Formats: sequence, C-alpha cells, structure tokens
Amino acid sequence: MSTNTTAATLRYTGMRLGIFAVCFAVLAVLAYVGVIPESIGTANPLWLAVLAIVVSAPISLVVLRGQREAMSQQIVPRIERARSNAKAKLDANRGMEDDAA
Repeated sequence: MSTNTTAATLRYTGMRLGIFAVCFAVLAVLAYVGVIPESIGTANPLWLAVLAIVVSAPISLVVLRGQREAMSQQIVPRIERARSNAKAKLDANRGMEDDAA
C-alpha cells in the first residue's frame, strides 16, 4: 500500500475505533447508573461490547461517510490496476495453452 492509502485507511480505522470506544464508555456509564441493564448473566463486559458495536455501527456509517469515500477513492485505482494485471496474465496463459494445443 502506498503511504496515502495507508494513511487514509489508518485514519478511518482509528476514527471507527474511537467511535466504538466512546459508545462503550457511554454505555458503561449508563449501565453503572442503571439506565440500561448492566449485564446478561455474568457477561457484563461482553454485553457492553456487543451493545457498543450495535450502537457504533450506524453512527460510523453516517459520521464517517466522507472519510470512507476518501479512502475508497484512494483504493479503487490500486484495485483496477491489480484487476487489469490479473486479466493480462490470464490472457497470456490462455495464449500459451492455445499454442501448446
């Protein structure tokens, strides 16, 4: 990966993890105060983590739309290049098979 692509990917991933961490912290406080159930059985941290994932996913979808599009614009050219290289190799292999037959 190039430096720009790596930077965009790391920035998006960091922001996504940050949103998850904030959701987890808020949910932990709400559970401690008693607004939401503290746990299901003895799985308090796991319950809060699953709940934080469910809450943070739609928030990330909306809030990080611009960052996701910027990352996509940097990744698409690399994918297109890899696809065209694979197609060229496949065509070359087909040509070798035709010559051998």
